[in-house]
Amino acid sequence: MSVAEQVQIEHGLHAAAGVDQYLTFMLDGEEYGVDILRVQEIRGWERTTPIPNTPDYVKGVINLRGAVVPIIDLRQRFGLADCAYGPTTVVIVLKVFGGDRERVMGVVVDAVSEVYNIPAETLQPTPDFGGAVDVEYVKGLATMNEKMVIVLDIERLLTSGELDIQSPVAQ
Repeated sequence: MSVAEQVQIEHGLHAAAGVDQYLTFMLDGEEYGVDILRVQEIRGWERTTPIPNTPDYVKGVINLRGAVVPIIDLRQRFGLADCAYGPTTVVIVLKVFGGDRERVMGVVVDAVSEVYNIPAETLQPTPDFGGAVDVEYVKGLATMNEKMVIVLDIERLLTSGELDIQSPVAQ
């Protein structure tokens, strides 16, 4: 049985108990999480092929076993300070569902952190900042081991209209 199959079985057991699993990663000292079922793989940073006329946070594309995968730098996407990519910098390849199609996209993060089991009832809603702060991509907040984890709505984040870039290869 593959690791992916084991994760899906374990996730199914946790989901039946009202618990979701999240892969967490670091960005500028903060911990963020994404639904582990959206994670296809984790890769070390590699050079991308830039695509003209894309936002700065779209680093380019990579060839992943014959599929062209757009790569998004989440630091830049969130307006955080730039930093040099280092040995812990990774690309998390995610399956994203938007509209009527599935897309594969990669996000560059500072480092992978943990996998947490988060009971659905402990996920706190995003605080209301009165429109001064855009929290559209935040699904909620969870407290794990005395620290706050920002759980992202990866579908909203990676299928927003500004990221609707076309692959340079015919679909």
